[in-house]
Amino acid sequence: MNRFTRTVAMASARHPWRTVTSWVLVLIAVLFLAGSGGGTFADDFSAKGSQSDRAMTLLSENFPEAAKGKVLVVLAADQGSTLEAHRAAVESVLSDVADLDHVATVADPFGAGTVSADGRIGYAEVTLDVPEREMGKPAFTVLSAAVSSMGEPGVRVELGGDAVFLNAEDKSTGHVGIGLLVALLVLLVVFGTMVAAILPIGMSLVAVGAGIGGITLLAGGMDVSASAIPVAGLVGLGVGVDYALFVISRYRENRTHSDNQRALSDAMSSSGASVVFAGGIVAIATAALAITGLGVLTSIGLATSIMVFFAVAAAITLLPALLSLLGDRIDRGRVVRRHRPAKRAEDTAWWRFGHRVAARPWPYLLGSLVALLAIAAPAFSLQTAFPAAGDAPAETTHRQAYDLLAEGFGAGINGPLLVIADLHATGVDASGIADLTSEIAAVPGIASVSAPVTSQDGDTVVITASPTTGPADPDTSATIDRVRHVIPDNVYVSGITATTDDLNAQLSDTLPLFIGAVIAVSFLLLMLVFRSIAVPLKAAAMNLLSIAGAYGVIVAVFQWGWGAELLGLQGPTPITSIIVVIMFPILFGLSMDYEVFLLSRIREEYDRTGDNTESVARGLAGTGRVVTSAALIMVVVFLSFVTSPVPSLKMLGLGLATAILIDATLVRMVLVPATMALLGKANWWLPGWLDKALPKITVEGPATDRLTAVPAYADSAAPEPVTR
Repeated sequence: MNRFTRTVAMASARHPWRTVTSWVLVLIAVLFLAGSGGGTFADDFSAKGSQSDRAMTLLSENFPEAAKGKVLVVLAADQGSTLEAHRAAVESVLSDVADLDHVATVADPFGAGTVSADGRIGYAEVTLDVPEREMGKPAFTVLSAAVSSMGEPGVRVELGGDAVFLNAEDKSTGHVGIGLLVALLVLLVVFGTMVAAILPIGMSLVAVGAGIGGITLLAGGMDVSASAIPVAGLVGLGVGVDYALFVISRYRENRTHSDNQRALSDAMSSSGASVVFAGGIVAIATAALAITGLGVLTSIGLATSIMVFFAVAAAITLLPALLSLLGDRIDRGRVVRRHRPAKRAEDTAWWRFGHRVAARPWPYLLGSLVALLAIAAPAFSLQTAFPAAGDAPAETTHRQAYDLLAEGFGAGINGPLLVIADLHATGVDASGIADLTSEIAAVPGIASVSAPVTSQDGDTVVITASPTTGPADPDTSATIDRVRHVIPDNVYVSGITATTDDLNAQLSDTLPLFIGAVIAVSFLLLMLVFRSIAVPLKAAAMNLLSIAGAYGVIVAVFQWGWGAELLGLQGPTPITSIIVVIMFPILFGLSMDYEVFLLSRIREEYDRTGDNTESVARGLAGTGRVVTSAALIMVVVFLSFVTSPVPSLKMLGLGLATAILIDATLVRMVLVPATMALLGKANWWLPGWLDKALPKITVEGPATDRLTAVPAYADSAAPEPVTR
């Protein structure tokens, strides 16, 4: 792998302008194709083959209007008044709604009987002229803003419904800028020069830009979640900066004893190869989300893989080209005073700490395990649910509509159950629909049942049942189970809660296979690279501990509400099952990043010295400062997403930041040196027959790159390059 990476990188470095031009053309082409042939984003939450999926298939086939999107215009009169008293104002509002883009029909709340018992709150069902997945988030945003601004004197107007909630746009992009600004400050401290600090930021932005274009193109061929770009962009920013940081740091280190070309070649054969390997693990782990069989997770996994691919490609092609063009100018724009680097690994705190842990490994091992288990303990109480509009920020129109509907009609109005009978199949027939309706109405937890509606061909019947509880309430799931228990085989239940329950059931069935596949592939790749059984086993166990710690923090903050107000939440918030699943491959892959960079340096030193304790200490000394800085950047970028008003992005940002922080401190600084000290030479044991059978893949640098002295910078200044 190191030979391949070095060949590609040095070919790019020998033709820098050609490489830069090629990247510019690729960016232009990808963005142009995305703009002209890319698709819109829509979430496919269906669990294929489930009751809810079969129900929605019948609905779309036999009720053509149902295939088009529907939203609710919610109207509320002032306290002490009624909508009837403001009928002219209501009719004026609904007339204006009918004139908006994408609106096909608007129902009359007075004629449809959708006014509350006290007459103060009502809603008008709006049928769109296209399916909601074809509209996209921007169109829903325009529609929401237009409707919510239509209030008349005495009448308040909001736009609600699941389609509005699921397609609400996150307009707060400031968190991205904050994260990149802090990352720039960290890079200035690490490198000491403006040019070197700006380069990783620029690389990450190029990768993210190309990745967004690629994801948009992907949306033209399959359903891609509206969350794909935010999630993939979050990962892309982090790995893009980190991968460039690792390569540039090794390159500048090598320049203390080599000319620029040799320094770059050796950096790409070591750190560059590690980038390819680590990025490959992240891409494979996220793409493995397709194993779950859920469209929303598959699209997010593929989107993240695309983003990581561009980050790796930029690190091994565009970055070497730019470093070749810059030459000694990489040290321009110095912002701190230059200091001569220390010449020995023994002069670093990392080296001393490594020996301290090796001298007393058991106390450090047990202490860190206790700390990790304490952080992870809340994860045993993890409960997931699908977020509803009632969990959205209070100022959003869909949250206002949700609250008004619950006030006027009860909580169940926000999560109706669609009971759909296929009269073509064996089971209930047309004569039994009345009895079926009565049975459903008698189920505990059902507040009301609508009159059955039959399709034009007479083959399908739809019954709408309103539960007494809201869509995110566990009691609603219990009600659905009771309804499904009384209905015959040719009747299916759908609705947002039923769909969520079916989705969670499918996740429960496929998660063991998914998690096992991610761990198995990672284990195999690490075994191939490090020729060891113990190293990949330890890496998998430690990564699982980091992930458990992240889940524990999320449960404490979101489910239990500890410090929720500090994150802009109004109290405990349901933990989204999809976010929990998405976090696993991302965290597993990113944790492997730091494991690969540290262990590859340790392996270099072990091959050179044969001393296990010394190789660990020197590996920490050689990577400690850079990996810590990289982790800090990743944590800052992830934490910046906590400022998003979208709870799911808050969860994802906090969870990823927590796991990286744990991995960069307790795991890398304590657990790795402690376990390696205890295992000794067993760290690198591999049965002879297996060693011969496995293909050889290396990410360590060549022998000329394995220095006896490991530079450790006394401050943030760059090293003095050799005289040329």
